[in-house]
Amino acid sequence: MSPLATALASCDMLLIDGLHAFDFTSDETGLTVECMDGRQLRRWTFTAEQVAAAIVAGDEWQLNDANGEHRLVCMSAFRAPDEDDDEPQLDEPADR
Repeated sequence: MSPLATALASCDMLLIDGLHAFDFTSDETGLTVECMDGRQLRRWTFTAEQVAAAIVAGDEWQLNDANGEHRLVCMSAFRAPDEDDDEPQLDEPADR
């Protein structure tokens, strides 16, 4: 597995060319990323070879495809803590 493929396996959000993307697939065939840029759907597709050839600089990856150079940052999305402690959980019996 390439270093970028390893990083993609542990992240749940990408920053690609300055746009936040939650909808991406990374597997043995490569990387596919989709996001909305205003009203326009943007889509990037990279082969496994292009992912393997990605160059890292700090926390940013540089990928190249037929359209040129792209910048990618692997990120973790923030999740709000569960604040509804007074509601019964599915595995806990409710008070009657």
